[in-house]
Amino acid sequence: MTLDDLRVFVAVCRAGSLSAVARELGCTQSAVSQHVRRLEREVGVGLVERQARGVVPTRAGRVLERAAADGISGLDLALRRLDEMVRGGGGVVRIATGGATVRHFMADAVVDFRRRHPQVTLEFQTESSSRGCFDALGDHGLDLAWVTLGPPVRGVEQRAVVELPWMLAVRADDALAGREHVEGTELAGMRLIGLPENSTSRAHLDTAYRELGVPAAASDTSVADWDTAILLAELGLGHAVVPALPGWLGPGHPGLRFIPIPALPPLTAGWAVRQWEALSPPARAFADTVTRYCGAELDIDIDIDSTGVRG
Repeated sequence: MTLDDLRVFVAVCRAGSLSAVARELGCTQSAVSQHVRRLEREVGVGLVERQARGVVPTRAGRVLERAAADGISGLDLALRRLDEMVRGGGGVVRIATGGATVRHFMADAVVDFRRRHPQVTLEFQTESSSRGCFDALGDHGLDLAWVTLGPPVRGVEQRAVVELPWMLAVRADDALAGREHVEGTELAGMRLIGLPENSTSRAHLDTAYRELGVPAAASDTSVADWDTAILLAELGLGHAVVPALPGWLGPGHPGLRFIPIPALPPLTAGWAVRQWEALSPPARAFADTVTRYCGAELDIDIDIDSTGVRG
């Protein structure tokens, strides 16, 4: 059993295709099969089942794939750390983020970090959801992922950084614009813009609705991100229930009012990593910088005035 055998086996389990892995590696399908067969001889049990549309791991295969994937990810990370130690000083910090993360949570922190650590390169990989960030963290050897925190994820450590209260975004000329807050039960009768399907924030909101006994609101429009929900609310296409992101707590949207919804538990965002103790000094420094700036930006008492929000 070799490391190459395990790498190829993990790739086959995830691709579900011997030929796809062969194309990716630039080898023959027979060579890929040999890696899998060698593992099967070693462990004495079948690891994949060949089906009409490709291959799937057996029960034993799933056990080995999970263990091998974790081990390979940790080894690749350690080898990167050793390379950075040999080269000294610089290095690369790789971060998985959602589409709006850098703009809303990291803009000032990135500028500060680059000023303090000019020799370190920041690489951002944009994912469409927190689930995608978790997957990227394991599959691609990234250092950090900024996510909406949710249930525990195997092999990943999550750390909360900010709690984001929920707000109702309405036009300034809306009948609700002058309200100090909105009750959770009032949302049932509203025309709401739907948050991204299958997102952690959407699941969090749906759970809160159920706990309040509020039917999930029917949405005429569903969007891919929070910024689009705000834009549609500004255009008068509905109300948007959104977390209070830093960029919205001020005069940036003069045509909107953001009204607190105290009954909804806040959304928690923060860092996810494979192992905090294994983070390189630059990655840890970047995580700490973002955490510090988020604390400064969101350490406010949200209230409503003529501009929609008062700090």
